[in-house]
Amino acid sequence: MGKLLCDSPVAEKFQTQSSPSVSWIDPPPAAVDAIEAVDLVDHNELVATTMTWDTVLGLEDQQRRNLQRLHAKGVLWTRPEDDDSSSQQRSVVFKLSHGGEVSADGNCLFTASQKAMMGTSAREIDARDLRRRTVARFLQDFGSAKMEEKEAINRAIGNMYAPDLRNGWGVHVVQEVKLLARKEDRASLDSAIDELVHLGMQRELAAESIYKERCITVEDGPSWAKYMSISGSPEDEYDIVTLQYTEEGLLSIDENRYGHAAAFGDDIAIECLATEFKREIYVVQAHGSDAMVDEDNCVFFLPHRPRCQICEPPFFLFMKGTGWCGAGADHYEPLIAHPSSFVSSEKVAMVL
Repeated sequence: MGKLLCDSPVAEKFQTQSSPSVSWIDPPPAAVDAIEAVDLVDHNELVATTMTWDTVLGLEDQQRRNLQRLHAKGVLWTRPEDDDSSSQQRSVVFKLSHGGEVSADGNCLFTASQKAMMGTSAREIDARDLRRRTVARFLQDFGSAKMEEKEAINRAIGNMYAPDLRNGWGVHVVQEVKLLARKEDRASLDSAIDELVHLGMQRELAAESIYKERCITVEDGPSWAKYMSISGSPEDEYDIVTLQYTEEGLLSIDENRYGHAAAFGDDIAIECLATEFKREIYVVQAHGSDAMVDEDNCVFFLPHRPRCQICEPPFFLFMKGTGWCGAGADHYEPLIAHPSSFVSSEKVAMVL
């Protein structure tokens, strides 16, 4: 609902896809202190929350086999900057199982993270509070960053949410521009659009003109913070408006009239979460045959490190990868990490 499709021959051919991933600045080397005993999960709750990989929907055989191997053999995590491989206390093997489905309502990064951190200090925090803390952490770190670092962050945000529509078409078929409309301005925006329509302008072009003129473009740190605060609830200050373009021009406008759209978590948000909880976050992508990768290489671990000292073990999130541009899907699911003692790096499925 609230979506305008342009009168274009390609309008029916394309669907929304997630924005390209752009990582924030690499963190400084962490001064890692001793990490306390690993107890990631409440095992009484695992029976009710975890799923065997046989029962997880939407997986191809090659994905399922690799994920079963991760659970059976585990992945080896060692404290960063610790080269003493003989120190068993500093290495932990995690056996990864699926933590159950989460709602695809735009808040999945935060919902999945809350489930993945079961048994830790984040247990009582809900998804909305995780979103709030993520934005607060970003604003604090962005505010204290040097000018050149702020400029790099602003460029990354602009590339994701306000791309240069003259470039990038060799990689992307559809590009999106994210705008923020203040909820209290909806009536005046509609009135201005109607005025242009009465003057003979097509509805979608009139809407594009007014939204671009009067709404906030997500193109820098302050606007990203406003955008990432949006959870799709009536309490949000802004609604997300999405302009979709092909190389031929405007494709569609998602006006989000009822304010249900939430800001999807991105790499910047994941790094802020990692920093807030002083732990690494690994996004595990399992690709199917459409990604044209062989079975031995169809699982990827994408690390997001905190911009501070690491004080707790990592947690893990899951994405069912797609073949589109070699990227992942836009839905996060929780992984539950079952810790076990270190035996040998040769016997695990993967060394992180």
